Amino acid sequence: MAQMLASVSALLISVAFLVLGHGLQSTLLPLVAEQANFSNLAIGAISSAYYIGMVLGCLGSPHVIMRAGHIRAFAALVSLMSAAAILHPIMTDPISWFVIRAISGFCLAGFYMIVESWLNESATNETRGAVMSIYVVVLFAFLMVGQVSISAMDINSFIPFAVASVTVSLAVIPVALTTANQPAPITLVRFRPIKLYQNSPAALVGALLIGVANGALWSLTPLYGSAIGLSTNESAFYAAAVIAGGVLSQWPVGRLSDRIDRRLVMMMLASSTAVVSLVIAILAPQDFGPAVAFALLVGICSQPGYAIAVSHAFDYADPEDFVETSSGLLLAFGIGSVVGPFIASVLMGPAGPSGLYYLVTVVNVLLVAFLVTRVFARAAISQEDKMDFEYAATAQVGTVISPEPLDVDAPNVIPPEEFPAYEDEIYNPEVAVVTEEVVQSDGSGSEAAEEQPAAPDGKSGD
Repeated sequence: MAQMLASVSALLISVAFLVLGHGLQSTLLPLVAEQANFSNLAIGAISSAYYIGMVLGCLGSPHVIMRAGHIRAFAALVSLMSAAAILHPIMTDPISWFVIRAISGFCLAGFYMIVESWLNESATNETRGAVMSIYVVVLFAFLMVGQVSISAMDINSFIPFAVASVTVSLAVIPVALTTANQPAPITLVRFRPIKLYQNSPAALVGALLIGVANGALWSLTPLYGSAIGLSTNESAFYAAAVIAGGVLSQWPVGRLSDRIDRRLVMMMLASSTAVVSLVIAILAPQDFGPAVAFALLVGICSQPGYAIAVSHAFDYADPEDFVETSSGLLLAFGIGSVVGPFIASVLMGPAGPSGLYYLVTVVNVLLVAFLVTRVFARAAISQEDKMDFEYAATAQVGTVISPEPLDVDAPNVIPPEEFPAYEDEIYNPEVAVVTEEVVQSDGSGSEAAEEQPAAPDGKSGD
């Protein structure tokens, strides 16, 4: 395992740098927008723009990778995201920020896709779960570090934007200098909601509604904290507490769902989220300690729901449909996340800051009601037919992590011989070596071809 982690250390360092800058921006932007007198509606629309970019990135990133190859696509997307970060203080108006956040979302989705396909291929069947789980832990840990790092900066200055841009830029260096083989297969995202619904109505509707609630929470908790009277520093810790709660509860709740009907677990999570959110909406605790405690509690209740929905869908899906299932549910979650911040921002006008938690309450009540109908409509799957909960494969990160190795013969998996960026290369999945045909002249007009190993950044494996 130590040797395996060493081989992917460059990728994990890149993840740490990029999500550090991303986490800083996610807390910084709502607070700066409020101070710039953006309306709540504008802030909600800007938050939704990020998820619009994420959805478009899930659909479009494979084509960027096919055109340029993994490493060049990685460098281009990270560089564009760094440039977008530094544009915020230069173009301080809602329309510009809407466009910038959509670009950032697109770039981050591509970043996740490249990193996760790379990690998936670098790991063996025995180490894949551990490697991908470490990746998810690194991702969420540095996301929270980025969120709270704002407490050491003056948000009225250029400095936090510059720090966000620099940390994102640094993510290029470990990958650009790595000698590790870049991956070959990537997946084409297909969203067939009818098939997903037929496979598991609870999973699809659950992912959509959880996206509405969690997208609003992730985007607008810094604004909520500021609106109830918390300082900038306290608002940053308040937002991070929601993510921390999810990190703490994800694995235990997942293991619980291995033992009982996952729909019941989703009902339990949605019910508790609705209750806690309603209490927050009514009490609106303004002291830092109680506010953070409630934020941690709502994170514990709300954040594992998506992972349980994906696990429930895997229970009913055929192995060859795992990638399509997870990508489809991720897109459903993304669509919900587009809607959530916008609706919450509308409610935060007449209802005040508590409008955020009223939305979360209503959405989770609707989810409970739907799940009740599903429990009576279809019997629970037998225990022996259930898949074990897989933390990495069900995490709501930017793209798709398959619980199984990608099959290069699957219709939605693209091997490198179909990449324009690798058009002169031959992929041999049996020996995991890419060779290049080199045409040479023997001086008499005849030509000879020989096979040479590709350069390190062009070598691929199954």
